[in-house]
This record gives sequence, structure tokens and C-alpha cells, in this order.
Amino acid sequence: MSTNLTAPVDQSPTHQHKPKASRGKLSYPQVLLIIAGALVLLSLLRVVTGATNLTESGQYTAALNAAVPIGLAGLGGLWAERSGVINIGLEGMMMLGTFSAGAVGWQHGPWAAALAGIVGGALGGLLHAVVTVTFGVDHIISGVAINIMALGLTQFLAKLMFGAEGSAAAAAGGNDKQSPPMPDMPTFTVPGLSGWLHSVEHHHWFLVSDVAGILGSLVTNVSWLTLLTVGLFVLSFFVLWRSAFGLRLRSCGEGPIAAESLGVNVYRYKYAAVTVSGALAGLGGAFLAIYVHIYQDGQTGGRGYIGLATMIFGNWRPGGVAMGAGLFGFMDALQLRGGGPTVHALLLLLAVLLVGLALWKLRGGQRIQAVISLVAAVLLGAWYATSDTVPLEIVGVAPYIATLLVLSLAAQRLRVPKAIGKIYRRGQGK
Repeated sequence: MSTNLTAPVDQSPTHQHKPKASRGKLSYPQVLLIIAGALVLLSLLRVVTGATNLTESGQYTAALNAAVPIGLAGLGGLWAERSGVINIGLEGMMMLGTFSAGAVGWQHGPWAAALAGIVGGALGGLLHAVVTVTFGVDHIISGVAINIMALGLTQFLAKLMFGAEGSAAAAAGGNDKQSPPMPDMPTFTVPGLSGWLHSVEHHHWFLVSDVAGILGSLVTNVSWLTLLTVGLFVLSFFVLWRSAFGLRLRSCGEGPIAAESLGVNVYRYKYAAVTVSGALAGLGGAFLAIYVHIYQDGQTGGRGYIGLATMIFGNWRPGGVAMGAGLFGFMDALQLRGGGPTVHALLLLLAVLLVGLALWKLRGGQRIQAVISLVAAVLLGAWYATSDTVPLEIVGVAPYIATLLVLSLAAQRLRVPKAIGKIYRRGQGK
């Protein structure tokens, strides 16, 4: 009687060496499915609530213009923090960009204003690099100091350059708080396609008109600076993730000592990244001045800090930053164009999304989070059912509430560069 001495092969999952999918990373089909689902939800919401502002072309044109400066600030923060330098000073660099654009634009036009904004922001980024990289000052302290310095410096220079009695700037309409007006930035419209999409939009067909309204905003009166911003996002992705330069720069934010041992000049890459960071933030500030044709005191309005929030929401990736900026731009435009009734319609959408989140958490065994989400959904649904509009005070802060909600939901999948914020000294690994 023979006995089979061959041990059975263990087919359990622990013995199967299959490549694991990266955690939290969405595939392109999944992204497209999410976009399609969002469009269907918006279309249904428009039909149910009658809030046509949700998908009209004017709404998305305003959202795009609101998203550009925030996205540029977030992209600037991404460059700096991927190299290991925290850049809280984005707000101050945007201030320098707005002032520089206003100072140059009224005399030399919008393109010169954009270039001046880049230079102004880059100088702020270079200062931050000198203080943090060379002298080893805490990154947060340096960033806060730059914000305070930029505020005082721009106010002082505005009085000196725009508000001086008898000056050419004052005669052209400038004063202590603003620059003289500058010419319009050229825009482009795709002939034929733009008019056809707008005609489809006005029929108010389910989903078809909604998609036409969104696409119409992308081919009608689009600023060339908006196109430049899209190009900068694409370029940043390829430079940081598809080039040797980007690999070395990101290695400085992950393990500068290891990067140095491989011959990388860590100081040089950190300087380059933080200077580019300031230049991008400065361009975002310049966009604000060019969009309204003048520099104004307090023009940035905290957009540098919101840019940091979009960078965190985007998990330090260009695509995520763009999505975060687009979300905030959408909410900002919605509260400006639609007001209380349109924001009121979003209560119903948020309630539905929270129910879906509750089911997802329950499936994952997170019962407490599921109950909290479900209770919040019930409260929002009751608020929607028992009211017709939202108070103006809540409408004004709707973009910031949306930012906090998205950040709280995205916090569980964040992956921060390992050496971010740490003081590095050449040769410290020896």
C-alpha cells in the first residue's frame, strides 16, 4: 500500500505572490466612472430642485476662473513640499505676484503683468529657500514671516507707487489701495462649436444639456492664462514623475541623506523647487489682478492657504490638486452666482452622498462612522425639506465648509513625503 508523501501545495492567499494594487490609487476607468456618476447626479439634482445654475455654462466659466489661482498656489506648494520644504508662505508669494502684476500691467499690458507676477513670486520663494535651506530656520516660522512681510511691503509700495500725489499712476486712476487699470487679457472661443453647445444647453434636456453647458464653458471666452495653467499642470506631472530631474527632486523630500550619498546636490534641488513654487504662486496672484484689471489691497483673500488645502486633498499629486481647486472654484462660483436657493439644492445632494458614505463605511465594518454619516444625512435632508433657501451667512462660507469636509474625508489616504519639514545639513549622514 503506497503512501503519497508529496505535501499539498498551500493555495492560501498568503502564499500567492501576486502584485498588489497601490492603495487608494484610482484607475482611469474608475475616474471616468466617477465623473459620469457626478454628471448624472448633478442632472438629477437640477431636474428635482429646478436649480439650473448647477450645470449652466456661466457657472463653470466662473468656477474655472476661481479655480486657476487656487490651483496655481496648490501646484506651487506641491513643488516645494515634494522637495521636503513646507511652504506656508504661498499666501505672501501670491501677494507679491498681485502687486507686481498691478505695478507693471497698467503700463505694459497683461502679458507683462503675468511675467512680473512670476518674478515677484519667485523672489518670495527664493527668500524662503535661503532662510530654510541655507540657514535652517523652521519652515513654518519662515512661511508665516513671509506672509506678514509681503502684506506690509505691498501696502507700503502701493502707497509709494500708486497713491503719490502728482504721480502718473495716481493720474491714471491709482490710489493707496489699488493700481491703475490694465488692458484686458485676450481670450479665445472655438467658433461654431461654442454656439452649438450653447443652443443644446438652452433646451434643458436631461444630461445632454448639462454636459453641453459644462463643455461650452471650456470653449467660450477662455483666458489664455487658463490654458497656460493647464499646460503647467501637465508639465509638472511629466517633470516630477517622468524625468530624472523630478526623481532626484522627490528623493530630496523622501530621503535627502540617501539622495546625497548618490551624488544629488540636495541644496540645489531644494532651491530650484521652492523658487518654482513661489513663481507658480506669483502667477496665481497675477491672474487675480489681470482678471479684474487692477491690483487691490487684500486681493488674495486667503487663496494661498486654500491652495495648501487643495495640495493636501490631492495627496501631493498634480491631478489631485486640480480636482481640489476645481471643487473650491465650483463652490465659490456657486455661492456668488446662485446664492441661497442654489446652495440649498446642494443640501439634498450632500444628504444623498452621506447615505452612500454610510453604506460604504458599514460594509467596511466601521459602524460608528456609518452611524455618524447617516445621522448627518438625515439632518441635512430635514433641513432641505423644511426650508426654501440658505442664509447668506452660510452661503458665504460654503466654499470653506466644502473644503473642510473634503479634507476630512481624504485624510485617511494621505501619504506625506517622509522628510518634509525636516532640517537638512550637507554631510549629516557621514
